[in-house]
Amino acid sequence: MSLEIKVPTVGESINEVTIARWNKKTGDYVEMDELICELESDKATFELNAEKAGILTVIANEGDTIAIGALIASIDTTAAKPAGAAVPEAPKTQAKKEEPAPVKSEKNDSYASGTPSPAAAKILSEKGIAATDVKGSGKDGRITKSDAMNATLKVVSNETKTREERKEKMTSLRKTVSKRLVAAKNETAMLTTFNEVDMKPIMDLRSQFKAQFKDQFGVNLGFMSFFTKAVCVALKQFPAVNAYIDGEEIIYHDFCDISIAVSAPKGLVVPVIRNAESMSLAEIEKEVATLAGKARDNKLSLQEMTGGTFTITNGGVFGSMMSTPIINPPQSAILGMHNIVERPVVRDGQIVIRPMMYLALSYDHRIIDGRESVGFLVKVKQCLENPTLLLTGGQDPHKMVLGL
Repeated sequence: MSLEIKVPTVGESINEVTIARWNKKTGDYVEMDELICELESDKATFELNAEKAGILTVIANEGDTIAIGALIASIDTTAAKPAGAAVPEAPKTQAKKEEPAPVKSEKNDSYASGTPSPAAAKILSEKGIAATDVKGSGKDGRITKSDAMNATLKVVSNETKTREERKEKMTSLRKTVSKRLVAAKNETAMLTTFNEVDMKPIMDLRSQFKAQFKDQFGVNLGFMSFFTKAVCVALKQFPAVNAYIDGEEIIYHDFCDISIAVSAPKGLVVPVIRNAESMSLAEIEKEVATLAGKARDNKLSLQEMTGGTFTITNGGVFGSMMSTPIINPPQSAILGMHNIVERPVVRDGQIVIRPMMYLALSYDHRIIDGRESVGFLVKVKQCLENPTLLLTGGQDPHKMVLGL
């Protein structure tokens, strides 16, 4: 009996996927629930397992874009298991048998001796690095994901100049990102306003409490939690920045679902911190760490990347001094953070050195006026330069104390 393997439904808004990698080939005997291939949508990567044991026949090729429900392979479930077929690995919960320590080879390891794991192969492909140029640290010289992430492109000397070109098919994620960015530029009245913030108060606060914070909550106290809280305070004061246009209507939100732009191996992804306005600094830091880790491992779910009312992107981690970030549709605004640089500024008539950061707010002028965009950015600046505002929900602490 032949069992048809079709592309499963992986999300409501996903109509097609790309076959990223076949883990098995035609003629291989596969066990039930064994991984046979990896599928890539415009949002995430999915694993496809064998529904029954048998001999596999591959119909679609790696790199093909396939519609949901289309046939990509079949399994002959009546075929007998070939003699000498590999036995599936035992579950991780079982105790491992002791193996003799490997004998170190006296020969020099060859960079070409290892083969990359599926995850490592994708990373190397995106970096444009050949597997033969990477030394594997895994078993039998296998190139691990960590090896691929740490690999750097070799510099070609003048004696070995080359003018070769190579062509690679765009991934589903890259194609979707490209379409969305072009649409954002063409379909919105996008404008960017700038300001700068003195980061010394936040940096002093972090230095004072970072050790105690790490001991108590198990995560580092970073900048992202302060920026997220500052944004939530400003969004409450300027609700149009937290809204978006739907046809001839404007949809306002009484919650702050903050999208955090994260650089992943396959490209930029934007997971969402939901109801950030009600979260503590520690809760935000934990959520950021969790989402960033999933992004690096390509484990983000569709739900974790769906929605969001406002986006924060941090180009400063790459050394960016200034940028005009592009709006993440259907949202109406995005805040760009940049690198922190010590610069001379005037304080109380004196020139002093302060750690300064430029902020950029790109917004849709159809829904957000100049007064609101500038006021929003000024409020974010005030909260960061006076962290007490973050603890009082943006209210002036003097007025709260005096009951004004």
